[in-house]
Amino acid sequence: MGKLVGATGLGSLTGGVLLGEAGRAAPYPPPPPSLPATWTTTGTSVSALASFDDAMLTFMKARYIAGGQLAVTYKGRLVLARGYSCDRLTPVPVQPTSTFRVASLSKSVTAAAVAKLAQDGKVTLGTPVTALLDFIPPTGQSVDVRLQKTTLWRLLQHTGGWDRAASLDPLWSDQKISAALGVPMELTADDVIRYMAGRPLDFTPATRVAYSNYGYLLAAKVVEAVSGQTYGDYVNQQLLAPLGITRMKLGGSIAPFPDEVSYRSQYTGTTVLNMSGATVPAPYGTFSMRLQEGNGRWIASAVDLVRWASAFDAPGTVFNSTTLGRVWAAPGDGIGVNDSGWYYGLGWQVRPVTTGGTGRNTWHVGSMPGTHSLLVRTYNGMSWAALFNQRDDASGLSYGDIDSMLWTAAGKVSSWPTHNFYSKYFG
Repeated sequence: MGKLVGATGLGSLTGGVLLGEAGRAAPYPPPPPSLPATWTTTGTSVSALASFDDAMLTFMKARYIAGGQLAVTYKGRLVLARGYSCDRLTPVPVQPTSTFRVASLSKSVTAAAVAKLAQDGKVTLGTPVTALLDFIPPTGQSVDVRLQKTTLWRLLQHTGGWDRAASLDPLWSDQKISAALGVPMELTADDVIRYMAGRPLDFTPATRVAYSNYGYLLAAKVVEAVSGQTYGDYVNQQLLAPLGITRMKLGGSIAPFPDEVSYRSQYTGTTVLNMSGATVPAPYGTFSMRLQEGNGRWIASAVDLVRWASAFDAPGTVFNSTTLGRVWAAPGDGIGVNDSGWYYGLGWQVRPVTTGGTGRNTWHVGSMPGTHSLLVRTYNGMSWAALFNQRDDASGLSYGDIDSMLWTAAGKVSSWPTHNFYSKYFG
């Protein structure tokens, strides 16, 4: 296969983070020697791809992760689909079709929805968001005039003017917004937009890149305003159904779907789903999945995610060549590629490959309490999605290590199989 060039290089742009986690519970201990954990692997074993199983299990055991999932494609074929579970922590083994919260991998879906509306002539990406949505601030406050420079392009490429590192991430600031507006929790998207409408931007749009979950909440509202449908209905009808994807859903804050995994965290916190002040497990109520719409609300299986990723390989039933060119375009306005050699396109991080190959590696990471996810498309025809039902433990080991571990696993494959499991998982 040759040398793998240009690993994703995960770093500064990751998914949502829980600010101010509190009430740390006992750390996850390893099982006592007298009661060793056993691990269950589901899905079809593929001996030629054993390096991927080894990587996943090594990663999970070191961090004592209860459940994980992996799907791998090669040259458009689904060659591996596996679930991994620790019997001491997961009463129901993870299947290849079990669904997980995917967190910020959702951004590729939202950006694609806006791009599809542009493809169909319903909107242009140069349209200011102020021409499509109403921004009505609280009494006595005013809208920053610079917001008129925030186009859909800039919204989706994180150059819209908001910097969660400089001020706050409003999708994770429920108590503060509730108190400021005098409205009860659980907040609505309209509550967040009203609150933010009265705040100054953190920087002039189009002058730099700063990751903004809020920008993707606005993008989801744009989809609704332009299409006349709910965000979920539009995505399902226009993007997922043509690909045969039926398991992906908008997730909830508490009750999982029947095929959805349970989420683990060593943290607790105060619920934002009501005004009770109750202490709850971090994955179940310390953040509102309703507010994550557009940014991080989708649940999916790994096989769904690589199927979704395949829509970006070439013009097809969903996207034409013009749209794909827009998805992979670097930010304009003189921003371009950053010092690390990658940039943020429309819902994807993009690293051009110019040594040992041509094309690009594209990826995204997702992270929220109880969830860590990774979706990668490589320049040489591979893709993989890895999902986990926790993002914290007592090991002190980085969850970002899964990126290099899966690249290493791919490099150990001497002969890629010719089978295709897609028909097994999609009707």
